[in-house]
Amino acid sequence: MTRRQLLAAALAAGVLAAVVIGSLSMASSKGASSTATDKQATWPIVVIGAGGLSWSDISPRTTPTLWSLLRNGATAALTVHSVHANTCPVDGWLTLSAGEQAGDASGSAAEGGLGQDANRPPCRAFPPLETAGKVPRWSEYRAAAGATRFDASLGLLGDQIASRGLCLQAIGPGAALGAARSSGMVVRYQQYDDSTLPTALSSCPATLVDVGAVRDPADANPQDEARPNATRARQVGAVDARVTAVLKAAPAGTDVALLSLADAGVTERLRMIAVTGPHFGAGTLESSSTRQPGLVQLTDLTPTILAHLGISRPPALGGTPLRFTPARDSSDRSADERLQALLDLDQASHEVHGLVEPFFYGFVLLQLAFFLAVGLLWRRGWGLPAQRCRLLRITRRMAVIAAAVPVSTFLANLLPWWRFSAPLVSIVASVTLFTTAISALALLGPWSRRLFGPLGMICATTMTVLALDVMSGSRLQLSSLMGLQPVIGGRFYGMGNVTFALFGTATLMLCTAVGNHLVTVGQPRHAAVAVGAIGLGAVIIDASPSWGSDLGGPTGLLPAVIFLVLAILQIALTWRRLLAIGAAIGGFLFVLGLLDWLRPAESRSHLGKFVQTTLAGGAWDIVVRKLEQNITLFFNNPLSLLIPVALVLFAYILTRPDSAAAAPMRRSFTSIPLLRPGLIAVLVMWVIGFALNDSGAAIPAVGATLALPLVIATAVRTLAEARVAARPATTRASRLRR
Repeated sequence: MTRRQLLAAALAAGVLAAVVIGSLSMASSKGASSTATDKQATWPIVVIGAGGLSWSDISPRTTPTLWSLLRNGATAALTVHSVHANTCPVDGWLTLSAGEQAGDASGSAAEGGLGQDANRPPCRAFPPLETAGKVPRWSEYRAAAGATRFDASLGLLGDQIASRGLCLQAIGPGAALGAARSSGMVVRYQQYDDSTLPTALSSCPATLVDVGAVRDPADANPQDEARPNATRARQVGAVDARVTAVLKAAPAGTDVALLSLADAGVTERLRMIAVTGPHFGAGTLESSSTRQPGLVQLTDLTPTILAHLGISRPPALGGTPLRFTPARDSSDRSADERLQALLDLDQASHEVHGLVEPFFYGFVLLQLAFFLAVGLLWRRGWGLPAQRCRLLRITRRMAVIAAAVPVSTFLANLLPWWRFSAPLVSIVASVTLFTTAISALALLGPWSRRLFGPLGMICATTMTVLALDVMSGSRLQLSSLMGLQPVIGGRFYGMGNVTFALFGTATLMLCTAVGNHLVTVGQPRHAAVAVGAIGLGAVIIDASPSWGSDLGGPTGLLPAVIFLVLAILQIALTWRRLLAIGAAIGGFLFVLGLLDWLRPAESRSHLGKFVQTTLAGGAWDIVVRKLEQNITLFFNNPLSLLIPVALVLFAYILTRPDSAAAAPMRRSFTSIPLLRPGLIAVLVMWVIGFALNDSGAAIPAVGATLALPLVIATAVRTLAEARVAARPATTRASRLRR
């Protein structure tokens, strides 16, 4: 195969990938468009806003009205994450107004005080408003929204409704924030009063009602202005009574949505939403923005209100209108099952959020301690030759076991570990169960006798599990130790940075194992084809808007795969070839984003939304925001400062294999011809991912949890084989004499 033929094949592969991904995108858009609610008629809607309510507060005895909404209405868990770590009532109503994440001034700067944590400012009370007029502090809210780079346009909901000649009624101080126009004016407003509810609810096609917030005395910030003056149970009972009054006063034919749009204190959790009316029955709410049944975002409510009024969704909004999936039946048993599913979503997301950091650091530190101890014993010449060989075998097995841990953190979600009283113990037990099974398969299977057998088994398992998960809806990733965290929003489907780090690293390590075998038996062209096929398949899964929906991942994985193919064919990289590869990758991503952008707005993934934002002139804000997030996360964690040092050292070892630092790997580099190019490809992916993604520091850190144990296992196996080969030939008689 000549170089021109190789470049032509690469271009053809890129076109094929774009066509495959485009067909997948169009197929998914057809399915989505059939369920999208592009309403032209005006359907009246009442939105009841509360705060601090969770599905665990609901029961038939203490909250009969809220229970009836669960039994007869469409329900979901609601993520209310705003610009702060926890969401105050003011933040929730401002987010509803803008349709994007918004919030009060950080740290209550206007009051001159900071809370217990700079990321958890104390919640301020609603600004006083007796009659219709301009909302006090509106200029502060707008300044805070403009400083976040989330493109939050306060007053968008009120402006959109007014531009169609419709009116929006606000009842209560929180509702005034949600109904205000961009100027801060609330045209129709009144205080909450049971006696005037029937008249107020029938005056406009859309009404926002503030029924009060539940503030947990055990969780609220002591510096909050809106301090709780009753127990949590009494506050929940008062909200239930007000919701009862609103439901009784709502005109016939009106859809009524109850949402808890704020946290109950400093702890962020998933909250509740329930919708009832002629267009909703007993069942589950869904949203294209999350692609997770029973899990929606607060930013989905603004497009839902606009859709009810026959107003097209502004392209800049990230949320999408809510959809309704009917339940099998509306019995109490069905309601109990749906409640348990909602409680599972909330409990799993809450418990895993606090376990991620201790688990990750514990896992990494245990590995480092073990491998450093083994290295120290080996350098000091510990033990007899037989004991040293046994130490090598134990080290290799431990390395393979450690490499099986990352994928096991996803499989652990097949078990309801969050329902146990000690979540840390139960999740560790679940991870240990799957780790034992996978590592036993890798070490005891027929492939275990081959040099790359366990490595290939672990990488193939990791790739398969993660690929099947994103292709089936990212269920295992949700609320997993190395997956997606719904309580903080962001991603709910596809390949997040952590998942991509494992998926991409497993892909390149598997390519290295397969390619090395074929190169060793004298088939470099077959090796290049095999590596290209595995790598291209992984890129399609990662980049497809229907599956991985990742923009930053393919940007790092595709160049790494191309580099590995060129290394197999012994084609040198020149500046001209580098520019051609960069242009091809840029064109591939452009075509991919364009195909996704051509889908209906409610069906677009992150790629299509980025194209739309670029056309609207907001791409620079996204780039700056991601850069700021990356820098903030990088400098907030002292251990993150070690990542660039580790990458530089890794690069030095790979580029200077004759140096003293590369001495432990020199024998492996010599006996395994594709190991060094394969690790360089991994380094290329890590560096690009580190530079281009928000929280990009996680990519090399998480990828190393898979790559480092596998490299150690391979190096130890190579060393053990070399020691066996170096032993002098002996006879049975000489062994008996010894």
